Amino acid sequence: MDTATHVVMGFAIGGLATLDPVVAETTVNSQSVLVAAIIGSQIPDIDTFLKLRNNAVYIRNHRGITHSLPAVLFWSILVAFFVNLIFPGSNLAHLWIWSLVAVSLHVFVDIFNAYGTQALRPLSSKWVALGMINTFDPYIFGIHVVGIVIWLLGGDPGYTFLVMYVVIAFYYILRYVMQQMVRSAVLKTLPDADRIIVASTMYFNQWRIAVTTKDHYYVGRAYRRSLTIFDKFKRIPVPDTEIFRAAKKDKNVSAFLSFSPIYRWEVKRHEDFTEVRFIDLRYRSNGHYPFVAIVKLTDDLEIITSYTGWVYSEEKLRKKLRVATD
Repeated sequence: MDTATHVVMGFAIGGLATLDPVVAETTVNSQSVLVAAIIGSQIPDIDTFLKLRNNAVYIRNHRGITHSLPAVLFWSILVAFFVNLIFPGSNLAHLWIWSLVAVSLHVFVDIFNAYGTQALRPLSSKWVALGMINTFDPYIFGIHVVGIVIWLLGGDPGYTFLVMYVVIAFYYILRYVMQQMVRSAVLKTLPDADRIIVASTMYFNQWRIAVTTKDHYYVGRAYRRSLTIFDKFKRIPVPDTEIFRAAKKDKNVSAFLSFSPIYRWEVKRHEDFTEVRFIDLRYRSNGHYPFVAIVKLTDDLEIITSYTGWVYSEEKLRKKLRVATD
């Protein structure tokens, strides 16, 4: 989820924790748990700072080890002990329990986005991305805001957020059912599909579609059960040639390929260099595919420049490549 949603979730967990008799027993316990819940709901995303290094490192590692099973335990212990230093006298055991709830919920809800996480590490390095909930879901964010307002107006935070999370649980079930309906509609249109990615958007009834069949890639949108195919590409395996072997050694291309499950490739020969491009097919927006990896190679297969990330125009991509060269 986005940062704002994780913040309001932290407040909600802090309010929910007042149902715990030990937390509600003293002011220091309730205050410390609220602070721990807010920090715990954010701390797995500390790897966002990797973006300061470069996009390749960020893409390869964001929501990776920081969202893994050992990390959930590590973050919760770290948060509990840190907050206990700020609030001496708070109940450390219950501080840890609610820190664990906050961190676990952060990782859990991220699984339902199209980006996903490597939440099963070290058992598996596979990306778990269910795509049922948009990174920012206005309904989930809105119901959290309503709960916080009720709390500020004097409502009981424990029962308010308990009811709220029951409602959100039913919302997740609804989104799952809707996603399966769209998947069924895709299979009716493309019965030979061997992989179907159905990802939510900001709009309740609209879904992004990326499909592979034996011979083609299909990209489209669904509105309820109505499917529209925008693009169809021939499915051609990446050639096992010297150019592509050299391209795959580039850090940006390597990071892209480790993350993207459905992509196509292009190669263009220019006067002084060869350009290899990989294009993720999951994020089509206004006729453009913004998530790419591109590398320029000399005739001797040395890397001139490369880039991976989200760009929304060819002009901006060329600018980023020039910056990388400089």
